[in-house]
Amino acid sequence: MAAPTQTAAGLSDCRNAWAKTLADLARTDDRIVAVVNDSVGSSKLDAFAAEFPDRLINVGIAEQVMVGVSAGLANGGKVPFVSAASCFLTGRALEQVKADIAYANFNVKLVGQSSGVAYGELGATHHSIEDFAWLRPLTNLIVIAPADAWETAEAVKWAATHDGPVYLRLSRMPVPDLVVENRVFRPGKAELLQQGHNVTLIGSGTTSHIALAAARVLGAQGVSARVLNMSTINPLDDAAVLAAAEETRAIVTVEEASVRGGLGGAVAELITANRPVPLERVGFPGFVVTGSADWLFAEYGLTAANIAARAIAALERAKR
Repeated sequence: MAAPTQTAAGLSDCRNAWAKTLADLARTDDRIVAVVNDSVGSSKLDAFAAEFPDRLINVGIAEQVMVGVSAGLANGGKVPFVSAASCFLTGRALEQVKADIAYANFNVKLVGQSSGVAYGELGATHHSIEDFAWLRPLTNLIVIAPADAWETAEAVKWAATHDGPVYLRLSRMPVPDLVVENRVFRPGKAELLQQGHNVTLIGSGTTSHIALAAARVLGAQGVSARVLNMSTINPLDDAAVLAAAEETRAIVTVEEASVRGGLGGAVAELITANRPVPLERVGFPGFVVTGSADWLFAEYGLTAANIAARAIAALERAKR
C-alpha cells in the first residue's frame, strides 16, 4: 500500500468530529443520549444540547453518579454516551466503570475527553496517563484511542452500533489528518501506515503521526520502519504485533500515557510470552511535571527524533 500523507489543511480537533458525529447519529436514533458532568463546553456538546435539550443529562460534578445514571439509562434501552474529562471519568468513577458498566456488560459508551497531558499546565491532577492501565484489565470494555478526526468519527459510529461497553479516548490537542488509501476503521485491528522490515513503530491516538515522522527520520538514515496505528488498545491486535516481532528485528511503542500497563505494557506482555524481540517503550514514566502539552511531549521524548533514536538503540540490542 502507498504511504499515507498528511493534509495541507493543517490540524483537526477530534472533539469537533466527535460532537458532529454524535448529533448526526442522534437524528436517526432516538435511543442516543449524552450524559455529562458539567462538561458540555469542553465536550463540544453545546450544539447537541440546543438541538436535543431533553437528551442531554448534566449531573454536575459527580462522576460516580454520572456513570451510575448511564447504567440505568442503558438498562432502560437507551444508548448513553458519557462525556467527561478522562482523568475524572476513569479516576473518580473507576469503581462504577468496573462494576456498573463492565461487569454488568451494559451498553454504555464512555468518552474520555482531553486525555493524556492535554490539560498541560493544570498538572498531574488533570493529566490522564493511567487510563489505559486501569481499563485494560476490564476485558469486555473496548478501549479505542483514535488517531485523527476521521478515525474519531468512525469510532463513534461504530460504538453506537456495538452492543456492549466502549471507552473512546479523545484529546483536545489538534492533530494532523492522515490520508490512507482505502481506509476502513476496524476495531481491534492495527492500521498499517507504512511498510518496513527493520523495526516496527507502534503508535496510538495523538502519537501515531509522530511515529510516522520518526519513520521518515529513520528512512533518511537507511532504516526501514514499519508503522502501525494501534488505535484499539483493548483488545490488542495480537496478530499484527506478533507479525512485527517475526518480520522486523525490534519494536518501539509510542503512547501519550504511562509506559506501565498501557500500549507498551500490552505489547511487552505479548511478545515476552511468544516472540521476544528488543522493545523500547516511549511514553511517560510516572507522574509528570507541570507544563504545556507541547513542552511535555518534548521533555519526555515523544518526538520524532527521540523515537528514531530509541529505535536505533533497540536495533543495536537486536545484534547482540
